[in-house]
Amino acid sequence: MGIFNKGDDFDAPTTVVDDLTGDWTIDASHTRIGFSARHAMVTTVRGQFTKFEGTAHIDSANPANSTVSVTIKGDSIDTGNADRDAHLRSGDFFENETYPDVTFVSTNVERDGDDWAVTGDLTIKGVSKPVTVVFEPTGSAKDPFGNTRAGFEGSATINRKDWGITWNATLETGGVLVSDKVKLEFDVSAIKNA
Repeated sequence: MGIFNKGDDFDAPTTVVDDLTGDWTIDASHTRIGFSARHAMVTTVRGQFTKFEGTAHIDSANPANSTVSVTIKGDSIDTGNADRDAHLRSGDFFENETYPDVTFVSTNVERDGDDWAVTGDLTIKGVSKPVTVVFEPTGSAKDPFGNTRAGFEGSATINRKDWGITWNATLETGGVLVSDKVKLEFDVSAIKNA
């Protein structure tokens, strides 16, 4: 199955939705939750999680009343390399047998023009730390199936050591195998609840 659903009609007319106020559910089949980190100090390795769910309540008039909650299945990590993915699932990194989920629950939402700054508790391996992700809306419309959709892109950079993910290896030439900094990347498609 590709990234489009059977029956998608991209020539159907759409209507732009101006007010995002309401309750939304992440459309996992059209959303990417990814990350990137430096490897061996010379290249960037990218990956994503393939199993997750999330909801949001958006209050356009009073953004502080907005909320976001996301649960990611840690063992769904996919970097395109089975050995690396198995290592990331192990106790050296995510320790998925003990901590199967990565969660994010918002504690504050602010709006600056079109952008939304969502601050919340990111929990990895039982450790919760605050993270702020700035989201830029990428559009909203009624899709050909009558769903109201909204898109957002956002990113944040974290230090994995803050969550107790400290494994590394020293390189012969100096430096380390895996960077401490990890960039989180979000390409979100959400459907408004009926």
